[in-house]
Amino acid sequence: MKRFTYPALLLTVGLLSLTHKPATTDWPEYNGGPDRNHFSPLTQLNAGNVAGLQVAWEYASGGVDTLKNNTQIQCNPLIIDGVLYGVSAGSQAFALDAATGKELWKTAFTDDTFAMNSRGVTYWTDGRQARIYFAYGSLLYALDARTGKPVSSFGKGGKINLKDGLARPGADEYVVSNTPGVVYKNLLIMGHRVSEIAPALPGDVRAYDLRTGRIVWTFHTIPHPGEYGADTWPKDGHLNFGGANNWMGMAIDRQRGIVYVPTGAAAFDLYGSSRPGQNLFANSLVALDAATGKRRWHFQTVHHDIWDRDIPAPPNLFTVVHAGKKVDAVSVLSKQGFLFVFDRVTGQPLFPIEERPMPASSVPGEKAWPTQPIPLKPAPFTRQSFPESDINDFVTDRDTVLAQLRRWQSGKPFIPLPLSPNRTVFFPGTDGGAQWGGAAVDEAGIMYVPSKQIPVTMALVPTQAGSARAVESTGSQLYQTHCAGCHGQNREGSHDGSYPALINISQKRNETSVAQVLAKGQGMMPAFTHLKQAERKAIVDFLFGRTTSVASKAGLNTAPYHHTGFTRWYDRAGYPVSRPPWGTLTAIDLNTGEHRWQVPLGEYPELVAKGLPPTGTDNYGAPAVTAGGLLFIASSRDELIRAFDRKTGRELWRAQLPAAGYASPSTYSVHGKQYVVIACGGGKLKTKSGDRYVAFALP
Repeated sequence: MKRFTYPALLLTVGLLSLTHKPATTDWPEYNGGPDRNHFSPLTQLNAGNVAGLQVAWEYASGGVDTLKNNTQIQCNPLIIDGVLYGVSAGSQAFALDAATGKELWKTAFTDDTFAMNSRGVTYWTDGRQARIYFAYGSLLYALDARTGKPVSSFGKGGKINLKDGLARPGADEYVVSNTPGVVYKNLLIMGHRVSEIAPALPGDVRAYDLRTGRIVWTFHTIPHPGEYGADTWPKDGHLNFGGANNWMGMAIDRQRGIVYVPTGAAAFDLYGSSRPGQNLFANSLVALDAATGKRRWHFQTVHHDIWDRDIPAPPNLFTVVHAGKKVDAVSVLSKQGFLFVFDRVTGQPLFPIEERPMPASSVPGEKAWPTQPIPLKPAPFTRQSFPESDINDFVTDRDTVLAQLRRWQSGKPFIPLPLSPNRTVFFPGTDGGAQWGGAAVDEAGIMYVPSKQIPVTMALVPTQAGSARAVESTGSQLYQTHCAGCHGQNREGSHDGSYPALINISQKRNETSVAQVLAKGQGMMPAFTHLKQAERKAIVDFLFGRTTSVASKAGLNTAPYHHTGFTRWYDRAGYPVSRPPWGTLTAIDLNTGEHRWQVPLGEYPELVAKGLPPTGTDNYGAPAVTAGGLLFIASSRDELIRAFDRKTGRELWRAQLPAAGYASPSTYSVHGKQYVVIACGGGKLKTKSGDRYVAFALP
């Protein structure tokens, strides 16, 4: 195993900030640093030489499922003093020689727990020991950075269970962490993912002692009695509701000791009659004292969310010139295509935000919040509605699309879901707009946001009303209640392949493997631990053509409706019905709030061959920007990585990847050579799965 040393200036317990060598060559934290800006000061690569980039090395991380194409890699790897730390397609952590791609170590965990797509790891050192904190399902490991072995003094045998402290009667047991936490002094501050259905666990943010794994503080995102915001929920809301969790990651100002925590929607996230009120701190940016977890300020981006409009990505921290003065700022993106910018210390908006009236709900019992906050500047980075004039010129079934658009609810944001067969048209779609990759920000205060503009249609469907008494449920009824929202009412799956079809599932899987997925989860699918084994078996029976019934007792806060699915609106040829661009990259000057440029991100080669300009595609992941004037991004379904001139948006270089890079690249330097590395996991949007990490450099 290659030996390596650590940077001369290190994170030391008791220091207020992480410091590195003045001209850092590392990518030391998730998204590049504590500010989550995806920025590197490296300048070796520039507009004059980037066209000469070639593959420097490839690493097969393992765990890929090329047969079913249901594995992914979403990891943004760390590079610290010549060592790269990442996560495989099979959810194993590893370390590589960052100059050669040679494996130094790799975990081989087989714990009986659910492992999901990981976006990376967290690194910590006190100058004597160095650790990698790595979440494998609900388990959080502390690994020796030199060997990959669990550190026995952390928790029990080197791990803690993130479920501990969250369990409550009637709730499910689904808890995983797929986004790295942040380090502050002797603390590791963590969020987690919970299910989005009604019996979800709460989204409490916890800080753990880095050495022992002991919980030091907890912030209740659904406030307990007497806490600020408790009056925005029904009585005992903390006992009856879940979600409002930080699944997307955080940013931290270590000098000030403030951690910035965005949150998602409360569960159930598409109907909320049982949780009337504003529902703090769901859908909020919360500034917490990093040492104590006490709230300093907050801003709620969506009140009483019934659209699944989570804040989709970590915040960005940066400094701008505002009203003639330098201001340290924080921003969060929106799935709706909005950008909210605040003074980092006071929480005051840097640009006006207006509370605008919004439509009421037509669904019995639902009380949509009467207003929603709309930033007046910067302008949205996506279109905000899907009118008839925006139907794609080459759509294959225009008459059908036009008739549906005229029949369904559309034309503005925040239209509540109706009951089926009517539908609401989300534009941009339910997962953005902006998505989990987030945005990059350079040293001049220019933000670069990848986004998508694809309509999604959805409605609510009545299901068995929740009650405390036992009822008879068939496998078909249980499927409609718990599975149809993703896999379709008729098991047809989603048009883009994000949620697989379950028709003729016996040709792809056996009953044992399906039962295991229901029990433990897989990929983005949660474990259905809130269902009894007999209920899960009834669902399996239904999928394999048998009809069985089971006595079913409703769980905590069971919703009377489920949704029809996250249906991206595509035509028969497989293209979005909206006018391109379907994916974009936008540069926004955060000093002025003005857009600098916007270009399509991605293309369909067959449409380009027909003479159409690049349309952009659905995309996942974020860019990396450099002081050398470049922006690197993969993200698109065309399986390419590109370099753009960050000043103009002009494409300068592209390279084919072994599978789509639905992840964020990292850039670093070893022995004076600058590299760009991207995880190529594919597995979404009907693209093949892969397990490669590919690094590029000049020859």
